[in-house]
Amino acid sequence: MGHEAGLDALAPDAAVLVAGAGVTGRSVLAALAPLDVRPTLCDDDAAALQRHADAGIATTSPSAAAQHIGDYALVITSPGFRPTAPVLVAATAAGVPIWGDVELAWRLDASGRYGPARRWLVVTGTNGKTTTTSMLHAMLTAAGLNARLCGNIGNPLLDALAEPADLLAVELSSFQLHWAPSLRPDAGVVLNIAEDHLDWHGSMDAYIAAKARVLNGRVAVVGLDDERAAALLDTASAPVRAGFRLGEPAAGELGVRRGRLVDRAFADDLALAPVTSIPVPGPVGVLDALGAAALARCVGVPGPAIADALESFRAGRHRAELVAVVDGIRYVDDSKATNPHAAEASVLAYPRVVWVAGGLLKGASVDTTVARIANRLVGAVLIGRDRTEFAEALSRHAPDVPVVQVVTGEDADVQATVETSVVCVTTDIGASGASLGARVMTAAVAAARDMAKPGDTVLLAPAGASFDQFTDYADRGEAFAAAVRAATR
Repeated sequence: MGHEAGLDALAPDAAVLVAGAGVTGRSVLAALAPLDVRPTLCDDDAAALQRHADAGIATTSPSAAAQHIGDYALVITSPGFRPTAPVLVAATAAGVPIWGDVELAWRLDASGRYGPARRWLVVTGTNGKTTTTSMLHAMLTAAGLNARLCGNIGNPLLDALAEPADLLAVELSSFQLHWAPSLRPDAGVVLNIAEDHLDWHGSMDAYIAAKARVLNGRVAVVGLDDERAAALLDTASAPVRAGFRLGEPAAGELGVRRGRLVDRAFADDLALAPVTSIPVPGPVGVLDALGAAALARCVGVPGPAIADALESFRAGRHRAELVAVVDGIRYVDDSKATNPHAAEASVLAYPRVVWVAGGLLKGASVDTTVARIANRLVGAVLIGRDRTEFAEALSRHAPDVPVVQVVTGEDADVQATVETSVVCVTTDIGASGASLGARVMTAAVAAARDMAKPGDTVLLAPAGASFDQFTDYADRGEAFAAAVRAATR
């Protein structure tokens, strides 16, 4: 599928508003620098704006930009700006086109500005994007292909285009896809779809529509075991369509037969790699490997390269990462499980789990997940702002599972119920200098250790975002690991 999008909005002397002064904004400004356009940067962070102003970039506030939106020929937004942001609402009302950095990268690549257009292999889904994209990149490089890992992982797309490459292994979030209407990748996969980021998109339909944009190129691939993802194959415009599943593959699918990954979509019947070579535990690891293999196979990566890549692959930090085994109890950090769907897959990889969960649910419901994992739980320790929603779901679907809520000082009036014990953590950092997040996690790990028995797994799989008590999911995972080391030494 060709790169057909144009650059009319970047005509010489065009006034371009760049929304967002973070990593994406810096990447966009660098890409615009060689062009004969007039960029203006807006952001609510006055300090960030000042740093750019000191470097000679024109700056303004989002409110001022919204009032004068008609002065701009184009808005290029960072994915953190919601569609409801006033400056973007003003642009839409005024008919000013809005691109994300992915849309800009797609159009610049198509224009030949960086040499021959790359072949984009795009991975999206609610969960497993980073692992799958990393596996895909490993498969491409194992085959000797010149490929770059980029997007919502590694380098920003615009930065990656400045480096020589034939293929791009691209992870894209629903935010990025929302602002990339012209994207037509060589191949795209939707791994799965579950409730997530509904506070950003406004509805499940809008979230699904954003994900589906990766299926309108040359090859469309979906996870067939996921009902919502599988349904997208019928509406995809790609001429080549394929799916993958945990079971025996039919023609046009990848799957598993007698303990091996098998390709019946891009070959008649090609064995790729043993399931035992996949280092990510549980069914989710197999599905990620199949999704990656589908994109690799559609550009001709041979089976041995796929096997070699999986054999040597190591998942990123805070993704089902084994922290310690002490007194027969495993402690696993899956802090990257930031929504209920991801947490469900994480819990189901282990037979007996003390679940450390909580945070910000972002509009998602945890009820279905709790119902599905109830028979794996031997205890639950709940943290974060939305912990009571977890407690209520556990009371409904797993009433026999002991639950501890870790609350901060300002929530000390929370009362224990028959089902729930409460551990209060003071908001006063005190002489130790430990952050509130570290104190919360120390209390959580202590409670989980008391619940666990030899053979159990204490699993941090929060099912929520981390920003209520931690800097990000990595900070949360590091706090968990530190608490485990302190509690088990």
